[in-house]
Amino acid sequence: MNPISDENEEKAVVKKSERAALRPEARAERSEDDSRARAVKRAAELRQHVTSFDEGVDKFTVPNPPDGWTYEWKRRTVMGWEDPSYINSLQRMGWEPVPVTRHPEMMPKGHVGTIEREGQILMERPKEITDEIRGIELRKAREQVNIKAGQMDPKGKGGIISRDDAQVAPKIKKGYEPMMVPD
Repeated sequence: MNPISDENEEKAVVKKSERAALRPEARAERSEDDSRARAVKRAAELRQHVTSFDEGVDKFTVPNPPDGWTYEWKRRTVMGWEDPSYINSLQRMGWEPVPVTRHPEMMPKGHVGTIEREGQILMERPKEITDEIRGIELRKAREQVNIKAGQMDPKGKGGIISRDDAQVAPKIKKGYEPMMVPD
């Protein structure tokens, strides 16, 4: 064996390995720069589109509807199953889906159609109809309270059970206090 040729071969191997090691690093740096630039660009797009990254924000907050209208979230699906008869009843009661064009910030960029989240769909109805139906529901609720109060009449008049004994006489207290009612 020739010690000079072995030495030359070792130098050639070292030079090749040095070159091989340098090239991938240069390419890796370029791809990392491209990747970082792409990530920065995407982050800027998301910040323009998403109002908050906070997990504590209510995802079912209703945006301000146009004048004369009310918005509510309504059930569209339950565990992936749609209930067409329920959707028909909503439509008979005046509810219509809110188009995404009215509130594009509520859906992903490029979404077409309606505003939906977790099986719920945002729907609208004229405020006049909503107020009328809420009045009917309020009257029904008060009527039910009055019926129960009549059934538990402490004097035994009109009640289901005689209340002659003081130990079984109900102690009914009525109180009214303000309650927050969402618009």
